[in-house]
Amino acid sequence: MANISPINTHKDNLMNQTLVKSDFRFEGQTDVYHGKVRDVYFFGKDYIAMLATDRISAFDVILPAGIPFKGQVLNQIAAYFLDATSDIVPNWKISTPDPMVTIGHRCEPFKVEMVIRGYITGSAWRAYKQGERCICGIELPEGLKENQRFDKPIITPTTKADEGHDENISREEIIAQGLVSEEDYAQIERYTYALFERGQRMAAERGLILVDTKYEFGKKDGRIYLIDEIHTPDSSRYFYADGYEERFEKGEAQKQLSKEFVRQWLIENGFEGKAGQKIPEMTPEYCRSVSDRYIELYEKVTGKTFERCPSENITERIHSNIVEALKNL
Repeated sequence: MANISPINTHKDNLMNQTLVKSDFRFEGQTDVYHGKVRDVYFFGKDYIAMLATDRISAFDVILPAGIPFKGQVLNQIAAYFLDATSDIVPNWKISTPDPMVTIGHRCEPFKVEMVIRGYITGSAWRAYKQGERCICGIELPEGLKENQRFDKPIITPTTKADEGHDENISREEIIAQGLVSEEDYAQIERYTYALFERGQRMAAERGLILVDTKYEFGKKDGRIYLIDEIHTPDSSRYFYADGYEERFEKGEAQKQLSKEFVRQWLIENGFEGKAGQKIPEMTPEYCRSVSDRYIELYEKVTGKTFERCPSENITERIHSNIVEALKNL
């Protein structure tokens, strides 16, 4: 078993316990994939162990500092919603043996991400503001305002890039390029609408608006599964319902719980992921403030008190919990 490195050498116990890198070697392990946020350990054709690290990315760039408890928040929110939507579509989750780990089915992922938007905001608004009126083959009307609700949610898929930027793509292009068959696309489209409707209803019960999100799907033994994370602050945007209309009418920024505030902070400090731009310093104080926002979202969206998992001996804990879980497969 190899080490997991802390993010830096700050004399700050909490920050030094942040997990940003893993390099485990398990019995029966056949491969490993290090993504922007998650590290995925493969066990033959059937199973994976997905580790949600404390890495954070924005504009498809991994930022240089980790966020305390972020991995735990992401993993536990995803598990919560996977369980809450398993009646809509089968999903990959088998168990969560560690606060930062999910064991699940290994599926062949479709090479697209299903982005669904209930409101025009974020990157869609930035494009609209610059004059674009067609997003992923969908024509948008004139006169929309930032954060305005669509009459009906729209699906704006993206390609799923192993490296670099995901690119917008239309339904027609996906089918024409053979990325997903027409039959499978129709099914994941239905799943996307149903999942989003469930997510919006659950958010409303907690005083939140699920603004937009993304879903990923894959196949195993000819069956479509929902894979990866769902309704987390990394994949979704939430507004507070209270005061939404008033802020919208005044043209004010919405109070939100999502990763968008990190993107806005980067933009304000001159970074949008473009060549030659420098990532601003992420101080321990800033990272803790981001952590607080993630924990706030967990508690708000689940209605549960977040229990910070002790970070001492984190490497040994994760390794031991995965090993025990694999014995039960």
